[in-house]
Amino acid sequence: GRCISESGERGYLADLTSKVPEIRGRILASQNIVLSLGIAIGAPAGGLVVERYGPRASFLCVTVAALSSLVLYSFLPKTVEQQPSPTTATLSGTEQQTKVRWGELLQESKWRGLSLFEIGAKFGYAAKIASVPLLAAAVLPAGAAGAGSLLSAAGLSGLLGAPLGGFLVDKLGAKTTMAVTGTVAAIGLMLVPYSLVLTNTLTNNNESTSGIPTWACFTGAILLWSTSVASCGPATTALAQEFAPEGSEATAMALPRAAGDGVYLFAPFLLGSVADLANLPLGSECFVAGFCGLLGVVALVLL
Repeated sequence: GRCISESGERGYLADLTSKVPEIRGRILASQNIVLSLGIAIGAPAGGLVVERYGPRASFLCVTVAALSSLVLYSFLPKTVEQQPSPTTATLSGTEQQTKVRWGELLQESKWRGLSLFEIGAKFGYAAKIASVPLLAAAVLPAGAAGAGSLLSAAGLSGLLGAPLGGFLVDKLGAKTTMAVTGTVAAIGLMLVPYSLVLTNTLTNNNESTSGIPTWACFTGAILLWSTSVASCGPATTALAQEFAPEGSEATAMALPRAAGDGVYLFAPFLLGSVADLANLPLGSECFVAGFCGLLGVVALVLL
């Protein structure tokens, strides 16, 4: 359901930003900021609901929120008024509009590059789901509570990253912003095992030889990744809008997202298998996820 509604959201945003393309980045950043506020409110509220009423109640809250969104969507004005479609016989060959197909889009290198970028980026999200909570619970002083706080902080980093990404899109362009923020995000994940290696050279006070606690290095690497991917969000949507053929924006923009979501079918298992390898340092699966993200940046730039 969320994937279907997001396709509509992207189409709606495409219509809005087409009216004022000079501030496309700021419009897209505004949406990401609102999503981050949802995390800021929903995460602690969900925790209170679970503690008071049990885990099942949290799903009821999601249902209420979804129904509330449905009501709010019904009040949104139409961005593009649909005109009566003339018959095919009254249209010339150049005037006939054909709906775009994903296979046709993938024949173009720019769509292949964008899709590969999304695939690489989703490895980072897979690591956030499958690996980061376990590492955080083991490293952070507060254990599981600290891990939850770190994930909340990673979500709230969108409040900083989203407006920064929107500004960069308007000033540097969507593709340049994606290349820069995608590279920084990959570096953030690739730094995770290096921050955790300090565990082997800690003093008795749980600090590294440089005096910086290991948990602080780990937290810094995760927040670097989360802020960068939040900055990349507006750029990814903006570039997809630029590439999308007129009249088929929603269908075209769903392609890279679908390609990225397909990663969840195998990435958690792959990263978990890397984590289980005995000869690799702790957190090596995050390095692999970051490296995949870096490969996605290379594909975006070269294709």
